[in-house]
Amino acid sequence: MTATTAEKREPFTTVSSTYVVLPVENIDTDQIIPARFLKVTDKRGLGASVFCDWRFHPDGTPNADFPLNRPDAQGARVLVAGANFGSGSSREHAPWALVGWGLRVVIAPSFADIFKQNAMKNGLLPVEVEPAVYERLVAARHGDARATVTVDLPAQTVTLGTGGRDDSRAAPPSVLARFAIDAFAKECLIHGIDELGYLLDRTADIERYEAKHH
Repeated sequence: MTATTAEKREPFTTVSSTYVVLPVENIDTDQIIPARFLKVTDKRGLGASVFCDWRFHPDGTPNADFPLNRPDAQGARVLVAGANFGSGSSREHAPWALVGWGLRVVIAPSFADIFKQNAMKNGLLPVEVEPAVYERLVAARHGDARATVTVDLPAQTVTLGTGGRDDSRAAPPSVLARFAIDAFAKECLIHGIDELGYLLDRTADIERYEAKHH
């Protein structure tokens, strides 16, 4: 990306998906993407190395017990993890790797501040929820591998779905939680732009202002 080219990414409005639970607290960025993968400056291919030291045994074979390796994790766009997610170094490679694997949302009771900012700047939505909400999501997924969650960014809500169950007598899903987000980060995510894209979209306004203020 050059100084005059904004990064284009998928606009974020509503994500409805099955989800993966990783019930571990204090997951740091070196666990998300180990330091040996930081030699690159390109995002492409990093998804294959996300949680590499947990997803694979020392001999390189997949760890079948790791949540992201299980068959029912395929296609999930939401990760539910423990408190203080993304602690450690400030590497942007961590959200790059998570998005590269296919995730668009991480739900946790709390996040490391720098990771949270990096995530929103790179198309990954961090959703902070109360511990009781986190426990309910974990329990629902434990009870049904097909359980779904819907994250509505414009409305700033999280709704727990019914997964693959088809029960016409069941009540419609209700909002499980509401979450806060910085207004500027929200606008950029919804429109699929970064900070540079935001400025470039306002080039005409900037030029008019400069014409009046020599």
